[in-house]
Amino acid sequence: MMISLALRTLRHRVAAFAGAFFALLCAAALVCACLMLLETGLRGDVVPERYAGAPAVVAADQFVRQTVVKGDGDTKTKAKALGERAWLPESVVAGLRRDGLKVVTEVTFPFGGFTGHGWESAALTPFTIAKGRAPRADDEVAVDARAGLDVGAELRGYRVVGVTAQALPSQDTVFFSTARARSLAGHPGRVSAAGVFPGLDRAPEGAVLYTGDERGRLEFLDAEQARLKLISMGGSLAGTSLLVAILVVMGTFALSIQQRQRELALLRAIAATPKQVRGLVGGEALLVAAAAGTLGAAVGIGLGFWLRGQFVTLGAVPANLHLVVSPFPPLVALAATVGAAWVAARVSARRLTRIRPVEALGEAALGPARLPWWRLVAGLVALAGGVTLTLVLSGLHIEAAATPVTLLTALVWTTAFTLLGPVVARVVAALLAVPLRISRVGGFLAARNLRAGSGTLASVMSPLTLMVAMTCTILFVQTTMGYAAQEQADAGTRADYVVAGASGAAARAVPGVLSATEVLRTSVRVGLDKYAAQAVARPSGTLDLGVVAGSMDAFGDGTAAISRTAADRLGLRPGDPLKLTLGDGTPAALTVAAVYSRGLAFGDVTLPYALVTGHVDNPSATLLVRAPGVRAATLTAALPGASVLDRATAAEVSAANPQVTFVALGLIIAFTAIAVVNTLAMATSARSGELAALRLAGTTRRQVLRMLRLETLGAVLAASVLGSVVALVTLAAFGAGMTGSAVPHVPLWTFAGVIAAAAVLSLAATALPARLALRSAA
Repeated sequence: MMISLALRTLRHRVAAFAGAFFALLCAAALVCACLMLLETGLRGDVVPERYAGAPAVVAADQFVRQTVVKGDGDTKTKAKALGERAWLPESVVAGLRRDGLKVVTEVTFPFGGFTGHGWESAALTPFTIAKGRAPRADDEVAVDARAGLDVGAELRGYRVVGVTAQALPSQDTVFFSTARARSLAGHPGRVSAAGVFPGLDRAPEGAVLYTGDERGRLEFLDAEQARLKLISMGGSLAGTSLLVAILVVMGTFALSIQQRQRELALLRAIAATPKQVRGLVGGEALLVAAAAGTLGAAVGIGLGFWLRGQFVTLGAVPANLHLVVSPFPPLVALAATVGAAWVAARVSARRLTRIRPVEALGEAALGPARLPWWRLVAGLVALAGGVTLTLVLSGLHIEAAATPVTLLTALVWTTAFTLLGPVVARVVAALLAVPLRISRVGGFLAARNLRAGSGTLASVMSPLTLMVAMTCTILFVQTTMGYAAQEQADAGTRADYVVAGASGAAARAVPGVLSATEVLRTSVRVGLDKYAAQAVARPSGTLDLGVVAGSMDAFGDGTAAISRTAADRLGLRPGDPLKLTLGDGTPAALTVAAVYSRGLAFGDVTLPYALVTGHVDNPSATLLVRAPGVRAATLTAALPGASVLDRATAAEVSAANPQVTFVALGLIIAFTAIAVVNTLAMATSARSGELAALRLAGTTRRQVLRMLRLETLGAVLAASVLGSVVALVTLAAFGAGMTGSAVPHVPLWTFAGVIAAAAVLSLAATALPARLALRSAA
């Protein structure tokens, strides 16, 4: 019966429920899209291209593994992906050939915009020659059909002698002679992989067997890294989105119930039982949420494809890692929105159904006298949670761990202010009463309305506070990290130029060059923990890492320098042994020579260049050149083919960020902005009777609009202060843990833009429904 009555109510009050419907739709879409990213990270596969013609491929293990003993004595092996490609010893290949199998080996390496291979591996796809012949000499290459080159052309100093009939969908391929490819790859005695014909049942010792779509994971190691990023980012975003959605939906339903308080009180007065009223409200919520959640889940699938497309464009996800589409994300999004709506509606109507009918009518007319005890307790618990998370965040030194906690901290603080909203709103109304008197009529009315309608003010302030807090937190986490890293780079870089495409020996031979340091960027694992690393040769004169313990004079073969963050985490100091795994899986036992402070700019681990150069996918080093009296043009002329940038320009280039984080988290900002518009539009539309009464009482249209603008600006001002406080506390804790400074870097113009955007959105969301209401009143 209550569902039937709820259906009739919805039919005759479509406008009243439009705001709740739209909020639920956006919530379902956001949650569905984020869960699609998470599922793609968990189950996504890439179809092999390069290895499509090989039934089985053997390669080295691309993971570092560690066996841990659990409390009950059982063991468990954990695995983490390597940062570079692990190479397979040719002794494993020789063993397969002794077993009578046909084995096709290959090496792979970057060659400009191409991927280089030896012609010996053409059968893995297979590639065939359409024009010319296969390369045989060291100065010969064959290019794929998409290269646009013909036989006789030149490619980076090599002569094109063949063009293949095939081209891979996502790779530009160039083939060298077998000997030349092995030389360019720089891994003597090792190969990237080996195709086995007609197949293989189990992997040989010291290798891993890949078949089916597993070959794609081996071929595209960046796809495996992208999957891990999607798991981390999708999980974090889905959780954050769900919490934001719940907060927004509860605020929307609270406002909706508040606007219908008199109607529900009348139902109580004509003998409707509390159970029946709860059933009516819950039924309405279920019907609205079911319709909005279904449509929102469908929209979320499209949003998931859009997100994936943006990530592909930004280079964060390879094009051949396709989005996984299954019923799981839409169903979870639908269930989450329906559950959030039902709980929000029941909680919002809780007090109205627990008091006597006469009290309900009085409360509908005058508003509640005080904050319900359960809401006060919940708000205090949320405040305690915010304090706890802030303290936890200040002790986190790893970005992957700090980022989700940062967002959660801002959300919990915002939730606390939302739960305590009516109390905060009364304080705000009292504080705004004095400045609002500047306008005699509009300001007087605005001050009276804010004081009388503290519940509505609290409902309006909630999404505004959330928008300001989340936007500032998301934006200024990035600027805080970037500024701290740039400060460290500026303080630690002594070089005048950054050079790519030249050898250190050639640079040091240029007259006027005092020193040149080869630098390679990679990653290492200590245990299973990943650390950004750099390999340097001759750092004296070009790099100052900010040593705080030990000395770089002791840095050399068999040693390493580590950042203060890594040293604290690992419990190491100069002279201690350090066991780590290089990017390609090679173990190394070193001794800590120094501990330095500038890890944000130069990585957490600094290794000798000679140790790392044979264990990275791209051994081409960047050079830091100190040449105070040499002009850039002179250095460019002396190093033909090299790219020469001065230090300032190189810093700008290195600071460029694909902004993947902004694209993903920008959806949450957009959702909160939609919630702001939605809430204000609902609150203003519900006041059509009040506005009409003001017009009948002699208030001019201009005075009414000024009153609404002042009310809105007052709410924006209060929410901006609260949101900024939430963001400042969160960013201070983040900065204390990640950069060592509790002072965040907040560009003033960006902050002003956030506040201005909130004000413009709020005024626009108030003005349009207000003008429509005044027009109908006329």
